[in-house]
Amino acid sequence: QVQLVESGGGLVQAGGSLRLSCAASGSIFRINAMGWYRQAPGKQREAVASITRGGNTNYADSVKGRFTISRDNAKNTVYLQMNSLKPEDTAVYYCNADITANGWVYPRDYWGQGTQVTVSS
Repeated sequence: QVQLVESGGGLVQAGGSLRLSCAASGSIFRINAMGWYRQAPGKQREAVASITRGGNTNYADSVKGRFTISRDNAKNTVYLQMNSLKPEDTAVYYCNADITANGWVYPRDYWGQGTQVTVSS
């Protein structure tokens, strides 16, 4: 059993910062790419940022220069530092990871339960 648990969401004023964390736990053999998605009310879920096991990163154009994704492989944890937040960043943020569980040959996608980020104007 593999779980992803997010933390760090909340309410912040425009221009403020938040740091999200997502810890993977359970019977894990290997974690490949990790990333963050978000879903605003009435909109489709969209990719925000991703990071490979080796540390290569990718960002949505809307967050480049404001958000930074990082990971600690020893802790099976991925972070999202969000600066200069805007009201349009308001959404539920989901952690995603490509994980090979113990006893399995192939990896599969795992998702966290989501954490709410609300940015007030």
